[in-house]
Amino acid sequence: MRKLLAPLIFVIHTPLQIINLGFWASIIISCGLLKLVLPVPAIRHLLMGFMHFAMQCFGCISVLLIKLFNPVKVIYRIDGSLSVENWYLLIANHLSYLDIILLIDFSRKRIPPPKFFLKQELIWLPFVGLGAWALDMPFMKRYSRSYLEKYPHKKGQDIETTRRSCEKYKTSPTTVINFVEGTRFTRAKHQLRKSQFAHLLPPKAGGIAFTLATMGDLFTNLLDISLLYPDNEAHPMMSMLSGQMTRIIIDVNVLTVPVEAQGDYFADDSFRSRFQHWLNELWTNKDSRINQLLEP
Repeated sequence: MRKLLAPLIFVIHTPLQIINLGFWASIIISCGLLKLVLPVPAIRHLLMGFMHFAMQCFGCISVLLIKLFNPVKVIYRIDGSLSVENWYLLIANHLSYLDIILLIDFSRKRIPPPKFFLKQELIWLPFVGLGAWALDMPFMKRYSRSYLEKYPHKKGQDIETTRRSCEKYKTSPTTVINFVEGTRFTRAKHQLRKSQFAHLLPPKAGGIAFTLATMGDLFTNLLDISLLYPDNEAHPMMSMLSGQMTRIIIDVNVLTVPVEAQGDYFADDSFRSRFQHWLNELWTNKDSRINQLLEP
């Protein structure tokens, strides 16, 4: 019966999600423009607080709509304690744009407002791009190896973006979110990259290494989060908009930030090797944890 109703649910649900996004994004963008023309620290701080509130309202209402239109059970598994007064580096797998909505909603009253590292192309996405800009989220531009060989002066520019962004986050509790795989997981990408993990793509170490080098002493904990849609793995976003989502698992593992994970990743070959080993071991444990969560 629900499959028959899926097109109708999609036609009703999708505009409501877009309206919710547009409303709160318009408020955030307006405050961002005010912040730009009124560069007074006290005013900027006040506006940022209100923008973070608006972002979390967006996430909360979006999840309420998801629950309204889907027979979904959201399962939270949190191993460790959380606080809005701490600084966190959050690393997560990436399956869908839905991940972002869920992480925004998860942050509410649990951890400080999240800052996502976004692909530069997303700045042109309606509402999302300018909203992320207003919230001081970094836009990363990845260059291929062949492009860097042709234009070597571009090497390291994405890391410099990371450094400048992290400097802004030192003044108040922040959650820095990094989708370490660098892209959304699909079976096609999994096969193309010959991933050694069953449920994950190989992790990209550069961004997280530089974030730790810049803010490592400030981070209270590392949050290893796994987002899973056990019954809707192929197309989670479409399933959600069509009322077909049945289970969402948000698994949170609160870890300490190891001292050995901080160093000069780009200049120290020995540290780079140790860091990649640490990250791969973390990813192996994450893959095993996901496998257990997906067991019937």
